[in-house]
Amino acid sequence: MLLFSVASLTPAALIALATLSGGGWAFALLAYMAVFVPLLDLLVARVTPPAEAEEFPAANALSVALALAHFAGLALAVWALSGPMLTLAQKAALFAGAGLWFGQVSNSNAHELIHRGNRLLHRLGVAVYVSLLFGHHASAHVLVHHVRVATPEDPNSARLGEGFYRFALRAWMGSFREGLRAETARMVRAGRPLWRHPYGAYVGGAVVTFAAAFVLGGAGGILAMIGLAGYAQMQLLLSDYVQHYGLSRAMRPDGKPEPVADRHSWNSPHWYSSSMMLNAPRHSDHHARPLRPYPALRLTDGPQLPRSLPVMATLALFPRRWRRVMDRRVAIQSPNSERPTG
Repeated sequence: MLLFSVASLTPAALIALATLSGGGWAFALLAYMAVFVPLLDLLVARVTPPAEAEEFPAANALSVALALAHFAGLALAVWALSGPMLTLAQKAALFAGAGLWFGQVSNSNAHELIHRGNRLLHRLGVAVYVSLLFGHHASAHVLVHHVRVATPEDPNSARLGEGFYRFALRAWMGSFREGLRAETARMVRAGRPLWRHPYGAYVGGAVVTFAAAFVLGGAGGILAMIGLAGYAQMQLLLSDYVQHYGLSRAMRPDGKPEPVADRHSWNSPHWYSSSMMLNAPRHSDHHARPLRPYPALRLTDGPQLPRSLPVMATLALFPRRWRRVMDRRVAIQSPNSERPTG
């Protein structure tokens, strides 16, 4: 657990130093996220060995610590970005570095928490997503994405030939709509009153988030909040795009898709970024076994990305280059994939 803790919490400490002390700490934060992590992945060809057991008491403690660090770091970042303490260059570095941490580490941690059976841990993960103005993801990810992954009915599975920017709009709107539909149907089946609908908490939580941002920095705080949340959401959507691009589940004779298997997600074996993101890049194992805790996730024989997840997410911002690298790999891994029409 030491490697997970060091890799994921170091940027949180740098956010605190950058916002409270200024100086070169904001640039150190950005260098850690954008240079140091991919450089370690490249220079140290080592994969964290799979764990032998699946009971990890320290995993809960780290997830709680990361969630609390997220709320503190988000408040500090909004306060610093909307105030006069930092120079423009320092603010730019803080925005970029903190946004990467919120999108890559806070997202991975919240993703882990919403899969936990413990109600308090689950709600903590939901709260992290709500603070990033992305609360509906807590419903859509579990009720829609995990059920429909690698099928045309999943908003968060990128199709072969689909560029990231087109995907991002479809995924955001589609996951909001399908998550709402799934939650409403679940409430009707359970006989629960609609005033207890989770989407009410997501919207109400967003209002509270904006109110807190205003208290921290006035109108500038609200702008900083929108910018950081949007940047973090883009990182989440990039992760979904990269980890499922072009892969498809075959349809069975009864019209239903085949069971989810290791071959339906892209994986990254790169050691340091995987530790920083709580093994989220070991995505095949997570989808095939969604209740397995992150320290126990294994690298399977599923499709492998040529570079680490953060590097491939950067490549996805350039659709033509992305397709030159990935389309031929999709043809090998998922020959039944079809390009979108229209």
